[in-house]
Amino acid sequence: MSFADLGLSDELLRAVTEAGYSEPTPIQAQAIPPVLMMKDLIGIAQTGTGKTASFVLPMIDILAHGRSRARMPRSLILEPTRELAAQVAENFEKYGKYHKLTMALLIGGVNMSDQIAALEKGVDVLIATPGRLMDLFQRGKILLTGCGLLVIDEADRMLDMGFIPDIEEICTKLPAQRQTLLFSATMPAPIKKLADKFLSNPKQIEVSRPASTNLSIDQSLAETTSRGKRDTLRDLLQSADVTTAIIFSNRKTTVRDLAQSLGRYGFKVGQIHGDMEQPERLRELDRFKGGEINILVASDVAARGLDIKGVSHVINFDVPWHPDDYVHRIGRTGRGGASGVAITLVTPEDAEAIEAIEKLQGHKIARRGKPAAAEQAEAAEPKREPRRDRGERREKKAEAPAPRAARPSRAEAAPRTEAAPRAEAAPRAEVPAPRDAKREDRRPRRDDRRRDFVEDEPDDGWNGPVPSFLNVTLG
Repeated sequence: MSFADLGLSDELLRAVTEAGYSEPTPIQAQAIPPVLMMKDLIGIAQTGTGKTASFVLPMIDILAHGRSRARMPRSLILEPTRELAAQVAENFEKYGKYHKLTMALLIGGVNMSDQIAALEKGVDVLIATPGRLMDLFQRGKILLTGCGLLVIDEADRMLDMGFIPDIEEICTKLPAQRQTLLFSATMPAPIKKLADKFLSNPKQIEVSRPASTNLSIDQSLAETTSRGKRDTLRDLLQSADVTTAIIFSNRKTTVRDLAQSLGRYGFKVGQIHGDMEQPERLRELDRFKGGEINILVASDVAARGLDIKGVSHVINFDVPWHPDDYVHRIGRTGRGGASGVAITLVTPEDAEAIEAIEKLQGHKIARRGKPAAAEQAEAAEPKREPRRDRGERREKKAEAPAPRAARPSRAEAAPRTEAAPRAEAAPRAEVPAPRDAKREDRRPRRDDRRRDFVEDEPDDGWNGPVPSFLNVTLG
């Protein structure tokens, strides 16, 4: 089957061909015809299957007929993150270059006045994140009464991020008679409820089992230790056939530290995380796409929606906290029918999280042997003896001072008259005995110091060194 068999216009087919595509993916082949027929649709598809084009392509042809009005977009695409929204906008520019369609991108981190100016001119396609859209709507800068086509993309991600109440409110402000497309990698109960409420007799398509991973991705687990993770990562990057790689971490601080560490070792590396401003993120992505850097360290803010060709490896420096995030992370490689490699660094503490991921996928993930760097790091870690052994060592240590009994005791070294009362001894300031005074067997060095001055002076019952703060002069 070719794109021409799907009923797309000649102008659109020309743009698709120039983009380097000749045959539709399964999700595109099943979704495009019903969308062109103006039917509601539920698309369940794993990441990296060409899902974005399955709604962008038919939307371009549908919107080719009609005219936009000020502050009243003709269609609306909701995305959970800025990166996803920007990715969809790039698709519209790429495939719609032979159509005279206008587009606006409403995302946070960008000057709002420019977005308002674009809306004032009127747009055919509005691509937005829920937060910024609701903000502009409440300011009275946008009307949704003329929107005849709604796309809710990455619905399960919307659920994870707490956007479902916003989406429900947005849906109530759109015309009741409209076409609605909903795409999701999984179909949990809240998403099913949302679809039942706002979609009318939708056609449901599913190209693979929900939350399954791309079969063209070679998955493996690299065993390591907490201390040896960075060494293991560098070992993998140097030994594996890595052309471009995205490295995922759970924390923003780890992303920053890891990028700096790899940079010091000579790797061409960039970073992207939630604390960065939107222009900074886009700049790093452009560097990665342009080949200026070939390694991108990222938090989960970049796990979904990054459609970058030729990513050879995805490496999970940290095992993701949620199994679904694993699916979306490794989906950054093996896209568009290409093969890819996904490697996850695992420590003994990650056993439960890995078990959850394998349960979600329905199969075990192959284990790699420990790289040399990990084995060296593990060998360098101090070996702690079991408690029982340490107890035995204490017992032996207690027995060790036996030769001391053969030496003259303090009383013998400095004899005093037993009948003499303590009060007649050389006047010394009385202070409470320190806690460790009785632990002579554990502090042989201190005992030696005490023995030095005991030989010169009679023992008055004080078993420890004279504290310096008393300023007592011996002799």
